[in-house]
Amino acid sequence: MAEIRTKVLIVDDEKGLRLGTQRLLQSEGYLVSIAENGTEGIRLGTEEEFDLAVIDLKMPDYDGLEVLNKIRQIHPNTVCFIATAFASYDTAIEATRLGAFSYIPKPFTPEEFLYQIEQGVKHRKVILESARLLKEREENLLELAQEKSKLNIIIKSIEDGVLIINNSGQIVYFNNSVLKNLDMDELAIGDDASEVLPAKISEIISKYFVSFETVNKSFSTQIEIKSDNELFIEVNCSPVPQTDGSFSGVVVIIRNITETKKIELIKNQFVSMVAHELKTPVAAVQGFLTIILDKNISTSRDQEIDFLSRSSVRLKGLLDLVNDLLDISRIEMKTKQRELVNLNIPETINSTLVFLQLEIEKKKLIVNCEFEDNLPVFKADLNELTRVFTNILSNAIKYNTDGGYIKIKTSMTGNYLCTSISDSGIGMTEKDVNNLFQEFFRAKNEFTRGISGTGLGLTIVKRIVESYHGKVEVESEYKKGTIFTIKLPITLK
Repeated sequence: MAEIRTKVLIVDDEKGLRLGTQRLLQSEGYLVSIAENGTEGIRLGTEEEFDLAVIDLKMPDYDGLEVLNKIRQIHPNTVCFIATAFASYDTAIEATRLGAFSYIPKPFTPEEFLYQIEQGVKHRKVILESARLLKEREENLLELAQEKSKLNIIIKSIEDGVLIINNSGQIVYFNNSVLKNLDMDELAIGDDASEVLPAKISEIISKYFVSFETVNKSFSTQIEIKSDNELFIEVNCSPVPQTDGSFSGVVVIIRNITETKKIELIKNQFVSMVAHELKTPVAAVQGFLTIILDKNISTSRDQEIDFLSRSSVRLKGLLDLVNDLLDISRIEMKTKQRELVNLNIPETINSTLVFLQLEIEKKKLIVNCEFEDNLPVFKADLNELTRVFTNILSNAIKYNTDGGYIKIKTSMTGNYLCTSISDSGIGMTEKDVNNLFQEFFRAKNEFTRGISGTGLGLTIVKRIVESYHGKVEVESEYKKGTIFTIKLPITLK
């Protein structure tokens, strides 16, 4: 019997990528159809059921989420991927809700693309095999608990929990994911579902036993199993009818949606923090301008210049905040272009010190540098590494005491090129150190009043260093000083 070939639909308005992926998949034995826009993708994807569909997110007529939704409405078992270089929390959540199997970030290598396709094929096989076997067995639910067949193996391998309850309210089947998703240590065939399952699930199941009107309805709810968003599940309950239409039992699907909830929480917190940080400078500038423009308020030219100068400072801080936010976004999305060159760390640090010399002199600080001889070069983007040292050194200046010191030492330690920057500044408490790299965090104490900043500098430092597989370590003692250590990995020959 001839092997059935996997059918794949590619929907992308970029001709080169569309044809390139088509040739790649055809060379691997796949049957491939292509669509140059969302309209054509919807037509092809709904007229014929494909095993897999790879859909570009950004297209001129329909975006990828609309195409995904249309295809899934007609063919819910088609395994869909969203391919994009512009992923965000919102699109990730929406794509998951609409049934996308995974993201394929652009640009991608042929190996990365084929790996994703192979995973999709495996998932498609599990879906079809599971659906087929479930249909064969749904007429006799009690038999499922004892069945040592492929159905048992497949369901036990599914990440979603599958729980089946007969028309007497007894549990007759469950897979291992049920225990994991409900955070339970044990469950047994024959248990009374109302006594062992969480109250919200029991309430839904009980509806099938108290009213004939609910026998043909499905119910869904979300439940927090462990507090603080540690474990959040989505529960879907559907009735299972006998061939004569009578009520046979209930199938409960339990999906772990903890990561989706965490993404929603992070997004909401981030939006709230950004809104707060933007509101203050905007309100201040608006207040100054209102005073200047109000004909009923008499202001001198000197006062107006003072108000405009303050507004300029506020707007500069606002621009710095926006630029920092954009940098964080580019780093996370890996869309920031890098020009990698061999860098001499001591030279980079000395160049940064020259840039900050005026601030150093204002504070009358003593700067001492100690660089080990014959240090290896480090391959990195000059702007990124300069940003790292500028942020840390400017903090060592701003939060230092007048007439204090800054000590810089660079040496090889194991496989790391280590640079420590210590200062005699105001230092931090243990609590401040633990929160130091969070977005918008700024230590608040008697010494920090009047010191400006976006609260994003060290967040950017950490993400840049970690993008080179490096580490940032901090030691600090309140009122005594702080030591930052940057460790960059070097491959020794």
